[in-house]
Amino acid sequence: MKIAPDTTAYGLLDLGDDFRHEALFYGGLDGFVEGTSTFVREGLEAGEPTLVVAGAHKLAALRGHLGRDADLVQFADMGEVGLNPARIIPAWMDFLARSAPDGRRVRGIGEPIWAERSPDELVECQRHETLLNVAFAHSLGWWLLCPYDVGELPSHVLDEAHRSHPYVWQRGLHTTSPTYRDLETAARRFDVPLPPPPPGVQMIILDVEDLHQIRNIVARAARTHGLDVGRTADLVLSVNELAANSLRHGGGSGSLRIWSNDRMLICDIEDAGHIDKPLAGRERPSTDRENGFGLWLVNQLCDLVQVRTYRTGTVVRLHMARA
Repeated sequence: MKIAPDTTAYGLLDLGDDFRHEALFYGGLDGFVEGTSTFVREGLEAGEPTLVVAGAHKLAALRGHLGRDADLVQFADMGEVGLNPARIIPAWMDFLARSAPDGRRVRGIGEPIWAERSPDELVECQRHETLLNVAFAHSLGWWLLCPYDVGELPSHVLDEAHRSHPYVWQRGLHTTSPTYRDLETAARRFDVPLPPPPPGVQMIILDVEDLHQIRNIVARAARTHGLDVGRTADLVLSVNELAANSLRHGGGSGSLRIWSNDRMLICDIEDAGHIDKPLAGRERPSTDRENGFGLWLVNQLCDLVQVRTYRTGTVVRLHMARA
C-alpha cells in the first residue's frame, strides 16, 4: 500500500473515501483534550457520527470540555471494551454497522495503549493496532484516531505506533509515516515468541477420552487461585473448547500447561495445527457456520488471549485475572 506524501495543517486535509488510521501524539491530559476535542468538533460540524473509546478519566475530561456537544457523541470506556484488545475490532465493526449502514462518513477515537498496560497486554494492543489496517482495508468513509501520550509511553512504543499507523498527527501537523508496515506484512502469521512458562510447569497431554479430567484440573486450579464460580466456569469452557479444537483440527493431539503469576492464572494450549487467518477470533462468526467459534468464544470470556502460530504449530495462551 503506497501512501502519497502528506504534510498539512488540521482542517485542510482532503480525506477522500478511504479508511484513515492515524496516530495522535499528545502530551498529558490537556494535550489529549485539545487534540481529541478538535477532531470531534470538526466531525460534528460535518454531521459525522463519532465514537470515543478511552480511559474513564479522559472521557470525563473530554466530556467536560465539549459541554453540550458531548450529547451528540458516543462514549465507551476502553477499560471495559478493550481489556482484552481482541474485542476492540468487533466493537468498531458494531459501531460502523450501527452508525453508518448507509455508508456515511464516521469518526472514531480509540486509545488502547496506556502506561499501566502489562507487557503481555501491550504486545496484544500493538498487534491490534496493526490488524486494524487489515480489518478495515476495504471500509470506506471513516477516520480512526489513536492517541498516544508521548510523556507517559516509552520510545519503543511510539516507534511501533509509527509502524502500525499510515498517518501521524503531531504538533498540529498531519504527516504520513515513513516506517508504516504495508498490509501484506501486517497480515502475515504472527509468530513473535511468547515468554516461556516457568520452569517445572507440568505438561498435560490432551486426549479425547480425558476431556472431563482436563475440565476438572482447570476448575481446581481456578478455585485454588481465587477465581469465583462464574470466572472458573468461563475458564473451564474456554480450555475445553480449545482442547476439543486441538483434537479435532490440530493434528489429533495437543498439550495443556497451567501456571500463575501475581496477577493472572494462565493456561497454554498447544497443538500441531496452524491458524492462517490474521483476524481469527476478532470477527463475529456467522450464525450459519458450523465451526470457527472457538477463538471468538475464548476472547469473549478471557481477560487476555495470545495466539501464536509457528512452523511447528500453534499456541493459544489464556489469561484470567486472579482475585
